[in-house]
Amino acid sequence: MKLKYKHQRFQVDAAKSVTDIFTGQQYCDSADFLIDQGKNKGVFDLTGFGNQKLMLDRESITENLRQIQMNWGLKPVEYMQGDIQNPMFTIEMETGTGKTYTYIKTMYELNKLYGWNKFIIVVPSIAIREGVQKSFETMQEHFATEYGKRIQFFVYNSKQLSKIDSFASDSGLHVMIINTQAFNSSMNEDKNQEGRSGDAAARIIFSRRDEFGSRRPIDILAQTNPIMIIDEPQSVLGANKSNATRKGIAKFHPLFTLLYSATHRKDDVYNMVYRLDAMDAYNRKLVKKIEVKGISQLGSTATNGFVYLDEIVIGKSNPQARISFDVKTANGFKQTTRLVGEGFNLFEQSGELAEYDNHFIVERIDGIDGSVRFLNGITLNEGDAIGKVNEDVLRRIQIRETIRTHIARERELFSKGIKVLSLFFIDHVNSYRIYDKDGTSNGKFADMFEEEYRNVIQEMQPRFSDEEYVRYLNKFSAEKVHQGYFSQDKKGIAVDSKEKEGDNEIRAYDLIMKNKERLLSFEEPVRFIFSHSALKEGWDNPNVFQICTLKDTGSEIKKRQEVGRGMRLCVNKNGERQDQDVLGDGVFDVNILTVIASESYEHFSKQLQSELAEDVADRPVQVTAHLFEDIVMVSSDGKEIKVNREMACEIHEELISNGYVKKGKLTEKYFNDKKAGAIDLGEELNPIKAGILGRLDTIFNPDSMKPDNARKPKVATFREDLFKEKFTEVWKRINVKTYYKVDFSTDELIKKAIESIDKHLSVTEIRIVIEGGSLENIRDKQSLQAGVAMTAGKTRTIRVSEAVGNSVRYDLVGDLVNVTGLTRKTIVEILKGIKPTTFAQFKMNPEEFIIKTGNIINDAKAIAVIQKIAYERSTNTYDMDIFTESTIRGKLGINAMESAKSLYDIVVVDSLGTEKNFAEALEKEDAVEVYTKLPRGFYINTPMGHYNPDWAVAFKEGSVKHIYFIAETKGNDWQESQLRGSEDAKIECARRHFAAISDSKVVYGVAKDYQSLYNLVTK
Repeated sequence: MKLKYKHQRFQVDAAKSVTDIFTGQQYCDSADFLIDQGKNKGVFDLTGFGNQKLMLDRESITENLRQIQMNWGLKPVEYMQGDIQNPMFTIEMETGTGKTYTYIKTMYELNKLYGWNKFIIVVPSIAIREGVQKSFETMQEHFATEYGKRIQFFVYNSKQLSKIDSFASDSGLHVMIINTQAFNSSMNEDKNQEGRSGDAAARIIFSRRDEFGSRRPIDILAQTNPIMIIDEPQSVLGANKSNATRKGIAKFHPLFTLLYSATHRKDDVYNMVYRLDAMDAYNRKLVKKIEVKGISQLGSTATNGFVYLDEIVIGKSNPQARISFDVKTANGFKQTTRLVGEGFNLFEQSGELAEYDNHFIVERIDGIDGSVRFLNGITLNEGDAIGKVNEDVLRRIQIRETIRTHIARERELFSKGIKVLSLFFIDHVNSYRIYDKDGTSNGKFADMFEEEYRNVIQEMQPRFSDEEYVRYLNKFSAEKVHQGYFSQDKKGIAVDSKEKEGDNEIRAYDLIMKNKERLLSFEEPVRFIFSHSALKEGWDNPNVFQICTLKDTGSEIKKRQEVGRGMRLCVNKNGERQDQDVLGDGVFDVNILTVIASESYEHFSKQLQSELAEDVADRPVQVTAHLFEDIVMVSSDGKEIKVNREMACEIHEELISNGYVKKGKLTEKYFNDKKAGAIDLGEELNPIKAGILGRLDTIFNPDSMKPDNARKPKVATFREDLFKEKFTEVWKRINVKTYYKVDFSTDELIKKAIESIDKHLSVTEIRIVIEGGSLENIRDKQSLQAGVAMTAGKTRTIRVSEAVGNSVRYDLVGDLVNVTGLTRKTIVEILKGIKPTTFAQFKMNPEEFIIKTGNIINDAKAIAVIQKIAYERSTNTYDMDIFTESTIRGKLGINAMESAKSLYDIVVVDSLGTEKNFAEALEKEDAVEVYTKLPRGFYINTPMGHYNPDWAVAFKEGSVKHIYFIAETKGNDWQESQLRGSEDAKIECARRHFAAISDSKVVYGVAKDYQSLYNLVTK
């Protein structure tokens, strides 16, 4: 698979901002010179080709600079900053927006317009150096097609100095890539000898080398007057303005220097010509949206048993909680995760661990605020942990959270052909991989990962209906899906990265960079990557969707560095970037980076916002007239207009009078009108409205850079105005309540239920499988009728004749009453009538007996009532309040999508396949006027319980035969049976209900997708 590249406006703008600095410079072919031959001088002459000198003076460059800065809304300089002998220009580009692509394009443009052809890229680390080299390789064809020529590039290597002669002696377009460690050595130039600081490799570039004709490599490079490109200058240049690196760069005799970074040092910003900061990149949807899944520890680690609330799972039934807790095992204790409901008793389920013998029973699961309350008064919110939360427990939680988030994301994106990667940062290699005399083995993190991966797959997979994804999920074992990428010594043993990079890092980074495309293939099993935290810069992959830092508490990595490895927009299996051109407004439905933090959401979010705010500190924070003064704007007819003081005041006053600015801040009305395209600034200012809005976009808004709380789903907002405008008519036709009449014989129901249970009930027999050893560790030997000692290494299966222990009590009749809605008397009659052998299955597996028997009774009830049921209108109606009485919450990109046509601003779906596809189609179809997921408060009474239809759709007048449609969505494999089950019976009840209350303009039916819906309404 090859990554595909395309022209993006912001990258073109950034390149043009650089080339416009030199407007007035004539195109010239390369300047030729005689290359110094050192000890071979006089033997032969070799012509070199370098960059022609700058023909512009400081005043001309200053004039160009000011024009560029005013065009982009940057503060114009009074005079060109820095040394005219080596002018420096700053380009700010947010991480993940294609900085390397941009400066390669800039090289081509400078060559095309002015003839300059020699460039040197300076990077701060081997990691970034290898990344830049990889970019040149993968982008070679793209740029060659566009410009009709190729850049010749090489990485400086002190053992391959002959490449420097090739660089200098060819008139073509050439680039040398070098990391600072290769030249930041102090030198004693007077004596032409190496100084004491710096290692031998770093001194070679300044030394006269026998193998290089007794010449200094730096002298040959300096003769070409290269254009220097500094990648990450805050790291390359360092804080000390007289350090060896800065002095070393000067020795290259640059024609000029371009500084590219997302985070420049404030005192190292010279002549900024282009800016695309974090706020711009997010607002323009050029990077991923960030969300944080935090973990909070409550109270003392010794006061309670360990409990962790992962999440609240909300479906059409009562909410459930996914919690982790300790359980007793034969060998001690282990942590387990269960999906539980109200009444779940941790003391019983843990094997009666004493730490939970304090009313640790789930009393209340609140789906609205995402919390669980226990009978002992303890309340946990999602992400909260109490009890013995030591370092290893915290890491296990993080690993499990990462895997769960990964699988949920992967399942959603699999059908789109997008491979999902997760990245773990660790501080010590032996936490992941152990090397000893016997070979290699898993470290604790690798063991945790494999255990949790199996557990998560076992729990989540049964709920997945998409067979192709399930096959993919089962294709690779837990051992195959993760890999570690670390520095390696000469024996291939992974070692901790050091602050000072060398050969160990080169071996590691070669592996990472060369595998970049392979990692994006579904054929490559690796989806989870463990790497050293020292790799915080230099390597990223567009398909990293989860980042988890399993670092020591003392380690500090900046949040921006942490998230930076996953900010790039993802690509699909064909290498196509999933941006606005492909996804439209749905960029953030797909491109979400989730950080699994070892701290609370609030703490992580606050620190990340603080770091981002530092980087945009020079943005204006208030709307004043001065914001617009001296800015050049292009009017709608193409004319350039420079805003003077008077016009700036007029703009400011107009914004205030329209309610767009209050106390210097942009109002909610402004953002709403801007989104709706409804901003009107009057006849005089509307021609430059685009320029005005562009300036307002520069205002710093901290909320726009706040990451989402991954544990807090978005709350849907009801659009009452849309309801009144477009939904009133359909609501009048469907909001009538009905009552039903049914005349069937209870005796007949009992008879049918008994026959069906005896014929169809089959309960799974519980077995215990013992591998090796003996039965010594089985707790309840009295519950086993048979048990024999086992030979080590052998396996035996033991049948359990009764799974009901003496301490367990079941209310069989009561449970079946709850499941079926029948009276206790009717349930007792059914149980008395079934065969003794059928009833005996209860003791083998009581939970399964109750579930399956209840389902069979409900099916029998449905068959008995459906032929006799009739619906009649009542005088009661539903109130519009049912649309707002319950809070609808969904996680965008997971189980919810933003909507323009729905009665809610987001649509929360029950299935990521059928329902999500159906809703997406409704959004796109012109014939659809408005639609909504019907709230749970809207239901039809049936003998099988309440039935809540899925959708109400209103079509545009005249577009289809029927104006309104009430839809139930079912998957592609659903076929209507002959009313053999309660679900089919509910659907038939809904048909009769709507037939009783409405005319021919309201249709009810089952649709698997929009096309089947359209076929129904056009009959």
